[in-house]
Amino acid sequence: MRIVFMGTPAFAVPTLTTLVEAGHDVVAAYTQPPRPSGRGKRLQPGAVQQAAEAMGIPVRCPVSLKGEDAQAELAGFAPDVAVVAAYGLILPQAVLDIPSLGCLNVHASLLPKWRGAAPIQRAIMAGAPVTGITIMRMEAGLDTGPMLATARTPVDDKTAGELTAELAEIGAQLMVSVLAELPQLQAVPQDDAEASHAPKIAKSEARIDWSGDAEAIERQVRGLAPFPGAWFELDGERVKVLKARVVAREGKAGTTLDDTLTIACGYAALQPLRVQRAGKPAMDVADFLRGKPIPAGTSIG
Repeated sequence: MRIVFMGTPAFAVPTLTTLVEAGHDVVAAYTQPPRPSGRGKRLQPGAVQQAAEAMGIPVRCPVSLKGEDAQAELAGFAPDVAVVAAYGLILPQAVLDIPSLGCLNVHASLLPKWRGAAPIQRAIMAGAPVTGITIMRMEAGLDTGPMLATARTPVDDKTAGELTAELAEIGAQLMVSVLAELPQLQAVPQDDAEASHAPKIAKSEARIDWSGDAEAIERQVRGLAPFPGAWFELDGERVKVLKARVVAREGKAGTTLDDTLTIACGYAALQPLRVQRAGKPAMDVADFLRGKPIPAGTSIG
């Protein structure tokens, strides 16, 4: 098939690569414009742009697809189908109508659960035992289109980073399977009554509230690792917690219970296992404490 691919972050790269390996003709890759990144705030192309350029695929980076010129250029590629994976731009109805076989989206949840921008993080933080990938035919609503295929995987104790990488590979294989059978597939409408929403993670959600349940805080840690990272404040400095475990101990919430950084919560306690100070590499908590001992009874913000 002639495919226009639309995606931006690393999550989308396996789908792009697998489409090419399967013999499809990816005639263009649409991705968000390069963004300032790093200390120097230099413009950095996204993962899809880098992968597409390495494969010799023409790249387009419009800031919007609402204009007639952008839509005319897209139509000029005469795609059979548009494959979308974490693109990050809204597709107007005029764009959805361009590919003869429609626009198909790789969504990182079992729709209608977790519609929105952060389905992986929200599933982990909510304690969902299972999540997965849905391939859906796109329509104007937010992740509301009819479903063509799903694949499931257990959440277990995976971080958002680990689950994102796993689902990216699952989604790539599932999309190729869907394209191979597309003329015969029957799309299944979503049940809106079963829908849940996964809005973008707000900055305020990353700070750890030690008055909460330790199990919920541990899910917060996994759901926000490696980015943006759940964090606490110590001596005026932010410290991210990238890995932690629940400990069956009690004490005053937000207070260390020993010299290994076991911190009392509203219920039970949390022991960080891997942390990261601002501007520093991630490290095991033992190495962190070697340079900054924290005695029992210390108040953690």
